[in-house]
Amino acid sequence: MNKEKKILSNAEIIDLSLFFPKEKILVITDLHLGYEEALIKQGTFLPRFNLKDSINKLKKIFAKTKKLNKIIILGDLKHEFGFISEQEWREVIQMLSFLSENSKEIILLKGNHDNILGPIAKWKNLTLEDFFFLEKQKILFLHGDKILSLKEFQKAKTLIIGHEHPAVTLTEETKKEKFKCFIKGKYKKKDLIVLPSFNTTTEGTDITQKKLLSPFLKQNLGNFEVWITADKTYFFGKIKDFHS
Repeated sequence: MNKEKKILSNAEIIDLSLFFPKEKILVITDLHLGYEEALIKQGTFLPRFNLKDSINKLKKIFAKTKKLNKIIILGDLKHEFGFISEQEWREVIQMLSFLSENSKEIILLKGNHDNILGPIAKWKNLTLEDFFFLEKQKILFLHGDKILSLKEFQKAKTLIIGHEHPAVTLTEETKKEKFKCFIKGKYKKKDLIVLPSFNTTTEGTDITQKKLLSPFLKQNLGNFEVWITADKTYFFGKIKDFHS
């Protein structure tokens, strides 16, 4: 694995996912299924293509990973906070069925948008978990919206989270374009990796300009490294080197 893809010694970036080849584990986050219906209710028309585009993107990823042992979803599989919309129920079941066809096990972590995801998870014989710990590698997987008091947290050497939807804006003369990205830095001497949103309808939050949500990122991010995902993965150095 070259620097363009290598974010950990035992993991590589494939599109918007993080893949552990030896363990055959794929990690994705923040699909926000049902997002279009929520916008329509607010008066903004948006074609419903997130599910279709996400599945097509995953098919290309699975062509590279082959059959997986585990798929870890870091939370926010659905979008609405306080209820399950018709679109969410239909699309979440379809997505979980598709993922199950390509992996022996699905690890479903609870995000802040997943308050009532339980009934759908139960329908697919899954349980919502607050975290997942890869013991041998000392990697702790969390959504990232809050810091949990866990013995696994103390043992972990690496934290992998979602929630923030990181992106960066690149400027060329008068043209500006936003790209989803992975970022890697430190949190209390532990490696911290933040995955971009797998939702295909939004680019995310510009980590160089906006106030961030995750408590893990309420720090100086200047030395965090950036991997941009576009037609392929590009390593872009440190956040402090960006000029907007």
